Amino acid sequence: MKKIAIIGLPNVGKSSLFNRIAKQRIAITSDFSGTTRDIKTHQVYITEKPCLILDTGGLDRSSELFQNVHNMSMEASKKADVILMVVDGKLLPSEEEKKIFYALQGLGKPIALIINKIDNDKEMEKAWEFDEFGAENVFPISVSHNRGVSALLEWIGNFLPTPEGANTVLESDEEALDDEWEEESFEEEEETILEDAPKEPESNQINVAIIGRVNVGKSSLLNALVGKQRAVVSNVAGTTIDPVDESIDYNEKVINFVDTAGLRRRGKIEGIEKFALMRTKEMLERANIALLVLDASEPFLELDERIAGLVEENNLACIIVLNKWDEAMDDFEKVTAEVRHRFKFLSYAPLITVSAKSKQRVSKIKDMILSVYENYSQHIPTRQLNEVIREATIRHQIPSDHSKVVKIYFATQYQTKPPRIALVMNKPRSLHFSYKRYLANKLRDVFNLEGSPILLYPRAKGERDNEQENSGEES
Repeated sequence: MKKIAIIGLPNVGKSSLFNRIAKQRIAITSDFSGTTRDIKTHQVYITEKPCLILDTGGLDRSSELFQNVHNMSMEASKKADVILMVVDGKLLPSEEEKKIFYALQGLGKPIALIINKIDNDKEMEKAWEFDEFGAENVFPISVSHNRGVSALLEWIGNFLPTPEGANTVLESDEEALDDEWEEESFEEEEETILEDAPKEPESNQINVAIIGRVNVGKSSLLNALVGKQRAVVSNVAGTTIDPVDESIDYNEKVINFVDTAGLRRRGKIEGIEKFALMRTKEMLERANIALLVLDASEPFLELDERIAGLVEENNLACIIVLNKWDEAMDDFEKVTAEVRHRFKFLSYAPLITVSAKSKQRVSKIKDMILSVYENYSQHIPTRQLNEVIREATIRHQIPSDHSKVVKIYFATQYQTKPPRIALVMNKPRSLHFSYKRYLANKLRDVFNLEGSPILLYPRAKGERDNEQENSGEES
């Protein structure tokens, strides 16, 4: 009979999980660390298949009392066929847990990382902290709320033999058999999605908007990029009123730079600047990439964040330019950490420090523009896209909707600039924004989409484009 070992530090919920699976209160559970001293075993049925489940003591090397329990637990793991490593999702990952997990991984057996105490969708982001474990099979669950446990049991069931003579049909309580699709259905769905997608005109031109608040050095940056005095530069705030265009040929591409009017706080916008602001917003609608210029010599302002929001609002690719770095000469790690904290929604944007005045590192921006534009224009093959989505959903299960299983059947990219991806699902409205962000980050890492937003549009089978666009979200 197959053996399932439950491993973890004290008080992470191992015994509670044991009791949930056994459907009996066998192991003593409490909030006191290390309540379980002995290895408890019990025969249970998982997906109608018998197995032995082992609840081990907490693996805490900090005290002598648990050293023997630690040895017993590791011995139990060696004898087990499947290992469940349980961690507390309300706490940050510990070095001790990582060491234990890597030791268990070294046994070469099926192993799952169980992130317990993820009681609701809002707490799902805490589970992403455990990505550093590099676990292939990850299950965010809440034993006390019986959340996500069914998906875990189904995974365990894959490693258990069907009893002789039994004809077990594995079927989720929440899903009907007609949810299963044949490959031909995917092809038909993809045709429908691509038919609805607008045709994209081919262009050799890259439109780059230079944006930022007044007097951060946008005009100086434009002049440095094009190699001539194209825009008037002055310390008087708001010298640039109309957007100023300048095109250059670079590595067989035409880069069209637009230096926009500096944006002020709403209460300070007067007269002709209102028209300039309107022109700027119109220009952003036509842009591909935004160079978000920040003044590194001054503290960042709330206005910087609001201006950065225009990038997200217009689905632009982005490069963050820290200008006046020669005046700042601050700690790079400290400043970049503050940028990443303040502009979390632009986490995909690469960052460069420059001095437009002395032209220090300005030339590197052109190569970054070409690289980011290539990512912004990338089309991911459907088969590869679905493989990555599938692996991502196995690694982190999609949060359920009131105990109903949420599934992604199929994904296809139907547009570029930026990449727009349709996710065909059984419950498209139930895909939480934090999970969309997780999928987008996974796609960005695998397909090297640095600098580009990724728009994910959950949709039902057969849904047409007019509904699709209302459910997308920048990631």
